Amino acid sequence: MKYLEWIDGGVTAPAGFKASGVHAGVKSSSPPDKLDLALIASNVPSVAAAVFTRNAVKAAPVRLSMERAANRELQAVVLNSGNANCCAPNDMENAIAMSDAVAQLLAIPSERIAVCSTGVIGQEMNIGAILDSAPKLVRSLGRESSHSDSAARAIMTTDTVKKEFAVEFELGGKPVRIGGIAKGSGMIHPNMGTLLSVLTTDCAISAELLDKVLRNAVNESFNRISVDGDTSTNDTCVILASGSAGNAELTLDEDYGSDSWKFEDALCAVCAKLAIAMAGDGEGATHLITCVVDNAANERKAESIAMSVIASSLVKSMIFGCDANWGRVLCAMGYSGETFDTERVGVTFSSAAGEVEVCRGGRGLPFDEALAKTVLSEHDVTIRVSLNEELEPGECPMCMCWGCDLTYNYVKINGDYRT
Repeated sequence: MKYLEWIDGGVTAPAGFKASGVHAGVKSSSPPDKLDLALIASNVPSVAAAVFTRNAVKAAPVRLSMERAANRELQAVVLNSGNANCCAPNDMENAIAMSDAVAQLLAIPSERIAVCSTGVIGQEMNIGAILDSAPKLVRSLGRESSHSDSAARAIMTTDTVKKEFAVEFELGGKPVRIGGIAKGSGMIHPNMGTLLSVLTTDCAISAELLDKVLRNAVNESFNRISVDGDTSTNDTCVILASGSAGNAELTLDEDYGSDSWKFEDALCAVCAKLAIAMAGDGEGATHLITCVVDNAANERKAESIAMSVIASSLVKSMIFGCDANWGRVLCAMGYSGETFDTERVGVTFSSAAGEVEVCRGGRGLPFDEALAKTVLSEHDVTIRVSLNEELEPGECPMCMCWGCDLTYNYVKINGDYRT
């Protein structure tokens, strides 16, 4: 999308937003330089939309934020790492206490604050550390890129890199920005993964349209990644729109105008960047896997098959071992629940090191094993699956999903995660 310019600043890039991240000591064992408490705040009450985990077990912060986001107006999001505040003693009381403390310091109603937590399930929150750090958290708010950086780092758990992006584009001659931060490394699988994501924009947009485009963006990004097949209890993706850009308000009108499409495309681009960063930073991962399924009868079928492939433990293990055992790809396709003609299927592996076709018409092809190993040894590996179904002229439905390999370190990280 040529009209998008990637910029610095994350959640503080859009006008009207500040952020901060500080060390509270949520986990007593965390080092003093580990940021673990974050805040993103708008100067004004903002239009809001949010998407949450579909896990039947929902953490207290999720249940609280679902209730508040339903009002479609928020002004701040407070987040902590180090404790999920889920199925724990006093969980709801502690979630409310977090928002009340920040609300008092910001002089806004507590009902305008969403709460997010991530960490170990079932352990009581060290709420004292959070409440004691709330004044420092609010004093540290700022509009510089460094403030978004601190917030992005404060929500990291087993993440090895921060996830933070922002874009700028024009609507009606006015510069509009969207920024986002996210965390996610393990327990990643739709819907949505153990991810926390806060998105901000200065676009003037109605609540109804914001809700629609956020759900579309999540479905095309966060819901198309898988690290380990586990869906978290704490998934939250929330967006705040300050309206400070000065553009004519975007609304959910009948023709869904070009400016609305442009905003949705930009939001999808930011969410996709965050999602791919999460897939590539999967716990213990050494490869980012992209599965492209094309020449399918429709996008839904392509998505279902692509997700089945990147979620397969055998495919993940194959990529970890740099072994072109392509039969595992067809196997994963076969239990996707979709119907397709095996004898039309083609499979190709590619990376920066080259490309090797391994299957055509559902049958294996002779290929250079040494080249295949070289191709699969790169960090970014693509599995392209062509269904070669009969399509209308000019049509080529496809879908792209992302995952990572399954390594010894994944088991090591999660074998002693709590202790």
